[in-house]
Amino acid sequence: MRTTRLLLRSGLTLAAAATLPTWLAGPSAAVTGISVSTIGTTVSVVTSACTQANGSWGNASLLNSGQTAFAQGRQVALAGTTVSQSAAWSGVSPGTYTVVVVCSNGGTAGTQSVIVSSAPAAPTTSSTTRSAAPSRGVMGGLGGAARDYGPLTLGIGAALVGSGVIATGWYLRKRSKPYRL
Repeated sequence: MRTTRLLLRSGLTLAAAATLPTWLAGPSAAVTGISVSTIGTTVSVVTSACTQANGSWGNASLLNSGQTAFAQGRQVALAGTTVSQSAAWSGVSPGTYTVVVVCSNGGTAGTQSVIVSSAPAAPTTSSTTRSAAPSRGVMGGLGGAARDYGPLTLGIGAALVGSGVIATGWYLRKRSKPYRL
């Protein structure tokens, strides 16, 4: 009876420890969508969600803050292969923009906001399926709770989970020994 309880507790603890890193990591990176990046005044988008129909992969549109419809933005045809499709806009003036990708079958591959700064900076890349958290706070209706945890944060979390599993095993091992006087 004692062994059964010990095994049940150990199993539940290990199951909780195994699911914790998955929960901390957040959304899976394997989900399809779009990835938007900026380098200076060039904005580019990459997706793998579109399929070719009638010789076209689809279109991408760059909308400024005053534009709301796909047709109002600067449209560029997607180019690429079955693995990856991309589009780019150069000479984009500083400001906040929304990138929308519509595949040739009419489905939206994704929508994401991006901020183009006036000074050339290091490349910034973010990836999402619907919309990304802006770098300067919450933009009305586009979220702000989504966050990409870096490898340092995930490493620290994994170390904490690992030390918890080891401590739990040590504690259960000590409890399972007969009491000595």
